[in-house]
Amino acid sequence: MKELNSYLDYLKYQKNYSSYTVLNYKDDILEYFDFLKREELSFLDVEYSDIRFYLMYLKDEKKDNNSTINRKLSSLRGFYKYLCNEGFIKSNVFSLVNGPKKSKKLPRYFEYNELEELFLVPDKRTPLGQRDLLILEMLYATGVRVGELVHIKVSDIDFNNKTIIILGKGNKERVVCFGQYCLEALNLYLSDGRERLNCNNIDSLFLNSNGYEITERGVRYVLDQLIKKTCINKKISPHMIRHSFATHLLNQGCDLITVQKLLGHESIKATQIYTHVTTDRLKEVYYHTFPRAKL
Repeated sequence: MKELNSYLDYLKYQKNYSSYTVLNYKDDILEYFDFLKREELSFLDVEYSDIRFYLMYLKDEKKDNNSTINRKLSSLRGFYKYLCNEGFIKSNVFSLVNGPKKSKKLPRYFEYNELEELFLVPDKRTPLGQRDLLILEMLYATGVRVGELVHIKVSDIDFNNKTIIILGKGNKERVVCFGQYCLEALNLYLSDGRERLNCNNIDSLFLNSNGYEITERGVRYVLDQLIKKTCINKKISPHMIRHSFATHLLNQGCDLITVQKLLGHESIKATQIYTHVTTDRLKEVYYHTFPRAKL
């Protein structure tokens, strides 16, 4: 479908969305098209009442939660805004639709001892094991998004200052730091594993078994395999490690503005969600330090 393909190209080349994000948009819109086909509706002629039936379909048949429904509505709202701007339709009917109330969910994160257990899993004697350890160490040390991680080049790394230039959302650059643990994993991988993997002589830091830049999906697969070898009863994702990075910084007294800059958030509001998960830490400090907190 030319309209959809044109929109996906717009997201990729003009909005600079990651391949993973573009794929999610595509999946949401294709699911919507399947619904329209079943109802014998044209995507160019849908009305408000049709969308209400689509919401009922997502809730009652697909059993989607409120967060998922809102994400799909956002995908379609953006798609129809593009169609309107390009003259395919006269108005964006999705701008009239409010999604269900989003339940507030706190970010899931790992305790530090759980991360330590994960760090022990990769086999440092093998190239892929060295790479997998560095993936873990760098995700946690820097708090970068998975889309940022996979595009890191060796030339982006300043070894003397232990910093990395990251190309974030909207092609905006920022500098992140890493510590000694990450540096040791980095030096091991660069001096051994990466040299053996880099049969194509490219500058990408993280390589797959074929010597090409690892994909976001590849990183997710690596993490899924690693956690299966632990006793940790949690699902894992690159973003969960990013949450852990932010939460642990705040728990150790780092200020919110610094965490915002390190995460690459444009707005402080996006960072403020992490203040909720530090409440237990605040209570602990309070009851241990305030003289009249306990008898």
